[in-house]
Amino acid sequence: MRRRWTAVAAALLVLVTSSCTGEAAETPEPSAKQRVEVFSWWTGLGEADGLKAMRTLFEKQNPGFTFVDAAVEGGSGDQARALLASKLQANQPPDTFQGHAGAELQGYITAGKLEPLNFLYDELKLRDAFPPQLVEQISVHGEIYSVPVNIHRSNVMWFNPGVLRAAGVNGVPRTLPQFLDALGKVRDTGRIPLAIGPQWTVVHLFESVLLGSLGTRAYNKLWTADADWSSAAVKKALTDFAAILSMTGPPQADWQPAAKQVADGEAAFTVMGDWAYGYFHNEPDGGLGKKSKTDFDWAASPGTEGTFMWLSDSFTLPRGAPNREGAVAWLKVAASKAGQDAFNPPKGSIPARRDVDTSLYKDYLAWNLNEWSRDELAGSIQHGVVANDGWRAAINDAVGIFMENPDVAELQRALVLAAKNSGQ
Repeated sequence: MRRRWTAVAAALLVLVTSSCTGEAAETPEPSAKQRVEVFSWWTGLGEADGLKAMRTLFEKQNPGFTFVDAAVEGGSGDQARALLASKLQANQPPDTFQGHAGAELQGYITAGKLEPLNFLYDELKLRDAFPPQLVEQISVHGEIYSVPVNIHRSNVMWFNPGVLRAAGVNGVPRTLPQFLDALGKVRDTGRIPLAIGPQWTVVHLFESVLLGSLGTRAYNKLWTADADWSSAAVKKALTDFAAILSMTGPPQADWQPAAKQVADGEAAFTVMGDWAYGYFHNEPDGGLGKKSKTDFDWAASPGTEGTFMWLSDSFTLPRGAPNREGAVAWLKVAASKAGQDAFNPPKGSIPARRDVDTSLYKDYLAWNLNEWSRDELAGSIQHGVVANDGWRAAINDAVGIFMENPDVAELQRALVLAAKNSGQ
């Protein structure tokens, strides 16, 4: 797999100085030996809580190191990945950085920017701790390049039960036709049928509609050499997507404001990953403090019941990390049972490890653990599992154009071309 390395404009360097949430600006600069710069895009309510919980554990276990939070704002990490590419090209890596397990990391590996972590997997016996299919996704020719800290589900439909009742929607929509019918009923009440955020959240919606329309086997085939993006089945899926997109409200600044529209009863639905659970559920200092099954509820996105569209956040060891020892110490915490149990409940995700304390995962998270254990699997587009960064960027561009000009034939042509040029 090949990654398209692109130059990043100087404006992005300005962005990081205003967006990073590192605490070095508030406290004296730690020495180079003590600094452990952890690069991520976890800045929002819920996700930042998970990072903070793991940071607390790291600092307790490693008093000789100082954690430096180099998080960059922007849901889904598009801005962070662009900045990261420029740092790696300049041979100025952070000590460790977040990445999605799967195709997203292939470009870094091919470019020789990551150290393999087999030594850590051997020392900590991580091949036994993680599910085999996950280890396979993060391995290339027998080498393992990241430590997964969680499993997220992408295909989740969040909804406001009160808004549905007021619109006369009886029962949770399970199919795409039922979903479109429910959206129409909500629209007739004057409320927002489907809340969305910026462009990446629409790609997130797109992958769920594609899965729901095509079915699991046909969706998974799209990422193989036998894929046919020009098929009538794909055209039908894109037509479904166009109909659903016509029912959305004005795009919000990010996924959190869109989710808040649902929680506040301004909108009926949003399709977002399960990190939204932490945002809905956590107390007001880290979330909205809403009550599940009353203020908000969830189901598999329409047409996808029985399939878990997954992604996994992971951390890496860049070649030339300024504090390699500190980075390895962070990776050990991220890989540990204690680290994953500290991180995942507030983050709204389930652990990558198979031996964690399941009693900590309640409500939505208990449901999700059960679904993960029995569902078929499909990989996320937007979150790096099935498409490398060049292909994912081309899909994002095609969906962005479609948002402005909803021409199904043109969208299909763009997707056919993106697949042809993917190099994957």
